[in-house]
Amino acid sequence: MAKGIPLYTEGMRIGLLGGSFNPPHLAHRAISLFALKRLKLDRVWWLVSPGNPLKDNGHLHGLYERAEAARQMADDPRIEITCLESVIGTRYTADTISHLRRRASGLRFVWIMGADNLAQFHRWQNWQRIASQVPIAVIDRPPQSFRALTAPAAQALARYRIPENQAGRLPMQRPPAWVFLTGLKINLSSTGLRNPDGSWKSTTSGGT
Repeated sequence: MAKGIPLYTEGMRIGLLGGSFNPPHLAHRAISLFALKRLKLDRVWWLVSPGNPLKDNGHLHGLYERAEAARQMADDPRIEITCLESVIGTRYTADTISHLRRRASGLRFVWIMGADNLAQFHRWQNWQRIASQVPIAVIDRPPQSFRALTAPAAQALARYRIPENQAGRLPMQRPPAWVFLTGLKINLSSTGLRNPDGSWKSTTSGGT
């Protein structure tokens, strides 16, 4: 899992789901399977980050503990787990995506995020560069919908949004391009699955 870029073949359509995975949970898996189907992806790569610059990392579990837990939670050959950011020494999504586009230029990448992340996307380092480098798929996470779609980044990128019924075309779109996907009926968060001392609640182990 520390190898960096997972194995691939040229022309693959790859979804990128980044996060702390502290802990990984069923919503990560559900989002990935949903994206695989709706975006017609070949793989989803979970990018287990060393730490989120926008979050308090005081209760962050060890990188390889989180990566191994992610592997067990994913439980699908189409979902690859990687600690790429620790291997290449990046902290920000924009730099990670730049690296992937240089090293794997024959792939069609899509950045996957929940609606809660779209709501704060304008706070991300170089968020405009991210939008200019890869298409973005936003997965609706009620009750975040209105807050996400009225947030600064969504407003700035409004004219690049494609209809949901054309989501399967997104990996082939020239960025900036994004789609808002509805219909996923699961709403877990890593925050809600941590105890006050930072330990993980037992409900996160295994699962389909």
